[in-house]
Amino acid sequence: MPAEASYFLLFIYGLAAGSFLNVVSLRYESGKFILRRESTVGRSRCPKCESELRWFELIPLLSFIVQFGRCRHCGQPISLQYPIVEFLSGLIFVLVPWRLQSVISGSNFYVAAALWIAIFWTLLLLSLIDLRLRIIPDEANIFLAVLGVGLAFLFFKGSPFSLVGSYSSVFGGQAEIWLGRLLAAIFSAALFGLLILTTRGRGMGAGDLKLAAALALVFGWPDVLFVVVLGFIIGAVYGVIAVTSGRKKMKSIVPFGPFLAASSAAIFFLGYIILDFCFRNLVL
Repeated sequence: MPAEASYFLLFIYGLAAGSFLNVVSLRYESGKFILRRESTVGRSRCPKCESELRWFELIPLLSFIVQFGRCRHCGQPISLQYPIVEFLSGLIFVLVPWRLQSVISGSNFYVAAALWIAIFWTLLLLSLIDLRLRIIPDEANIFLAVLGVGLAFLFFKGSPFSLVGSYSSVFGGQAEIWLGRLLAAIFSAALFGLLILTTRGRGMGAGDLKLAAALALVFGWPDVLFVVVLGFIIGAVYGVIAVTSGRKKMKSIVPFGPFLAASSAAIFFLGYIILDFCFRNLVL
């Protein structure tokens, strides 16, 4: 099958997965299991008029476009979350394999692609939940940690590779894959634990600490260092823009999970480019 056709099919699968992800994220209730029956089973309804939606109203992305972003029954606007999440999910299914083909070859490629797609799909899901409820479900963090361990086992017999390329050697810890995961976990737990203690839980929550620890198992050392630092930079930029525009106040609570998810994607896709820019232009 031509590569273009393969990527098109992956995009379609991603759109469908994104539609399911929307349902799960919006039906999730605090303290309940993410994939419980109530979150995954049952016909979809318009959140405004409660009308049951037909199959042709549930075609990912296409239904939103055809209906001009409005419910066919009541005419009320449909949340932009639906097409945005579906589109992002489609991109995950396409861009992750595209990115990995330049760094992984052989049979490991397909397993690694599946693991990384699951990682970013989970990050997208927990970001939606964190934005809505200001919590990160434990099972999402546990699943990310399991996926990270799976990646480590996948490359256990090979040479560990870094998403920032040769710049990883500056920070060491690349000689052994499990040592890299251990260093990453210690760094993440210590940093976020210190932030929670110093802010008494107001600046950071336990869910953020667990997410950082899970990402440590996914990215290893030193990649997780860049994920965390970039997450704080993205969060700071957002905070300045939100406060100056009047959308947020200085003491407003902003979920940190989406920032870590965004920085994870940035390092995965553009890690070397970002580090190369910093070392060439910002490091004296």
